[in-house]
Amino acid sequence: MTLPLRPQHGGFLRPFGCGQFVREFLLGHGPYGSPKIDPDVGAPQADIFHHYKMALIRATAFDKATRVEEKRARREKCSIDPENIQGLAERYLARMPYKAQGCRFHSFVVYFSNLQRLGWVEETGREEPSAFQDHYPPGPPRRYFRLTEKGKSAPDYLWADPRKALYS
Repeated sequence: MTLPLRPQHGGFLRPFGCGQFVREFLLGHGPYGSPKIDPDVGAPQADIFHHYKMALIRATAFDKATRVEEKRARREKCSIDPENIQGLAERYLARMPYKAQGCRFHSFVVYFSNLQRLGWVEETGREEPSAFQDHYPPGPPRRYFRLTEKGKSAPDYLWADPRKALYS
């Protein structure tokens, strides 16, 4: 029996998953052009979220530029020009809105809380003060998180869907 090739209901197509990015980022590998961090120090949730969104935007812009250049090369019957792909990617990157890619911050916080409940990430104890704007009281501190040994040893398929690990 063959199954038709079609996407499953729900969800979004992404070049890489949130769990995969969080794991590699907290390991200090600097995935998808994000900065490398010290795995022992960790990073605050807001920084992880920002770098995830920016990596998604970069990957999406590059994918779109590649598709456009391939279509142009096919139409004009010429070779693909990598410089043209780079120029198109930079143009798309400049025009792509921040909110158009990936999840919203609240969804990321809920996702990250699942990682905490699984024991895959933990607070390092390091905190930074955070402030809103001039006329507001100080905000809650920025807490740093790192991967635990349990999180490092968790298989990739569970990192792709931590709810499955949490509720099954």
